[in-house]
Amino acid sequence: MEKLGIAITGSGSAIPETAVDNQALTQLVETSDEWIATRTGIRQRRLAMATESLSTLAATASSQAIAAAGIQATDLDLILLATSTPDDLFGTACRIQAELGATKAVAFDLTAACSGFVFGLVTAAQYIRTGVYQNVLLIGADILSRWVDWTDRRTCVLFGDGAGAVVLQANDRDRLLGFALRSDGTQNHYLNLAYTASSQDLIPDVNVAKGNYQPITMNGKEVYRFAAQKVPEIIDKVLFQANLSVDQIDWLLLHQANQRILDAVAQRLNIPEHKVISNLANYGNTSAASIPLALDEAVRQGKIKPNDIIATSGFGAGLTWGAAIFQWGK
Repeated sequence: MEKLGIAITGSGSAIPETAVDNQALTQLVETSDEWIATRTGIRQRRLAMATESLSTLAATASSQAIAAAGIQATDLDLILLATSTPDDLFGTACRIQAELGATKAVAFDLTAACSGFVFGLVTAAQYIRTGVYQNVLLIGADILSRWVDWTDRRTCVLFGDGAGAVVLQANDRDRLLGFALRSDGTQNHYLNLAYTASSQDLIPDVNVAKGNYQPITMNGKEVYRFAAQKVPEIIDKVLFQANLSVDQIDWLLLHQANQRILDAVAQRLNIPEHKVISNLANYGNTSAASIPLALDEAVRQGKIKPNDIIATSGFGAGLTWGAAIFQWGK
């Protein structure tokens, strides 16, 4: 009989070597370690140097996940890259496919900003549940330092670079217990990495737009308000869908945006602090990479064990948010 359930069977992660602490940022903008740490929980972040690429970070994380799942790259049917910062605007997933030697896999990018990993998880699950693919590699990777305004002290202290990956496999038992995804474009203007155009005359009466992307802009207060309200709500919804109570959750794994958001969500859901996974003090907000990066770290530290039930939620630009509840391992 065909296996139409899903198991998340391996994880991996990669971070740039260069760490920049809060103190170092005081050379760029008027801020302090205490100001950043008390408002965000962030102490340092990893930054990719000019010579480093998203595809290399992603391929390193992917190789670890493939090895942990006990399969070969040639076993992969699909590679999904959740990113907002590809090396190439046409997409970077295919370059990763080549670097891994995953000759059988179809590969494409998926963009949903900081919700990307959760949106990717749900997308990958559909391919497996319909019996189309058996082995899927899902990567969350971002190099946001490329798009930060290093003179804007409200945003430059928040972001870091990294990659995380998981392997999803067809399984007799379905380990994805529930999910929900949401979008609200009316709040789109609160968080952007927008195209900015200048007009170029080609021939008489024909002018096209040429340009670049402006740095990240964010209304921190509105994004905080949105996350603190919508994330507990959607996790509640998924708990109901999965027929689970809050105390059956072993770990709360949220997008690592701000410690205050993590605390507020846990409080509203009555989830005790020791069940909340947090590593943003060391990495900052790594966008689509943050959930798989924190997941892999907790797995390798022996915190997350096979059969543990994990409630995860991503939220961010779009505005988008989503939640999924899954059991770790086969």
